Amino acid sequence: MRAVLIANPKATSTSRRARDILMRAFTGDLDLVLAETGHRGHATELARQAAVDGYDVVIALGGDGTVNEAVNGLLADGPSPDLPALAVLPSGSANVFARALGLPDDPIGSTKAVLEALRAGRHRTVGLGTARHPGGTERYFTFCAGVGLDAEVVREVERRRAAGVRADPSLYVRTAVRHFFSGTDRRRPALTLEQPGRPPKSGLFLAFISNTSPWTFMGRLPVNPSPKANFSRGLDVFGMRSLDVGPTAGALAQMLTARHRPVQGRQVVNVHDASEVTLCADRPVAFQLDGDYLGEHRSVTFRSVPKAIRIVI
Repeated sequence: MRAVLIANPKATSTSRRARDILMRAFTGDLDLVLAETGHRGHATELARQAAVDGYDVVIALGGDGTVNEAVNGLLADGPSPDLPALAVLPSGSANVFARALGLPDDPIGSTKAVLEALRAGRHRTVGLGTARHPGGTERYFTFCAGVGLDAEVVREVERRRAAGVRADPSLYVRTAVRHFFSGTDRRRPALTLEQPGRPPKSGLFLAFISNTSPWTFMGRLPVNPSPKANFSRGLDVFGMRSLDVGPTAGALAQMLTARHRPVQGRQVVNVHDASEVTLCADRPVAFQLDGDYLGEHRSVTFRSVPKAIRIVI
């Protein structure tokens, strides 16, 4: 079985020694080639070439950003049963997609699980989401997207990481708190949620679009605005019509304790199992996919893609 291991040498917990150990672990089971990423978008290029070259498996070693790029490379020409399967070895700061799949939150433990699945021939086909803004190309996401406050926080974290600050859960929490009180616009809601065949929902400050649950993790604690979201359904949406401290704190408390019921409240908007939603804004608003900041836009359409990709698990 031919496989390519796409590794991000800058992922939070990756080291060259760890990669060497993982390479040796697959010896005997796979004809494995190592391909290290050198720039943003490189994993997409490598995964797309692996599909063209007819590899059986693409293994993504890195954080959620590396996995997202690999997915977009594999699906560059759309889903197909002939594409390589994807295996995920998490080594970033959050690893939401891997953890949502039930994989251990470390590359060594995940390597053992992936090897067992490869030997048994086990795969799981999961649905994904896509996002597209006017003038842009359609891009897949594995677990979540966001428009508004959370994307602004991702933007600020990326700036700090570029300045040499190490990414960990505390950096996201500190940045989110600081930005909530002194950075984001909490007075003028910009967003309207549109869904085919249904009345629009206006006056939103933010929206989270989930392809699975949880939406993210705070360390080992799941943050779960849409607990019913899963890989076999459409997309779930959580939105807020107020960023006052009371409603926001109440919603956050529910996200940290909710396991089966979506967040409730007068200022909360929920959508479950949607095939398509569009977020329109009266001014450019920040936008992120799988924790990757993608600029400011006035409109983004999100679409559910059932049975999009095979996962080794």
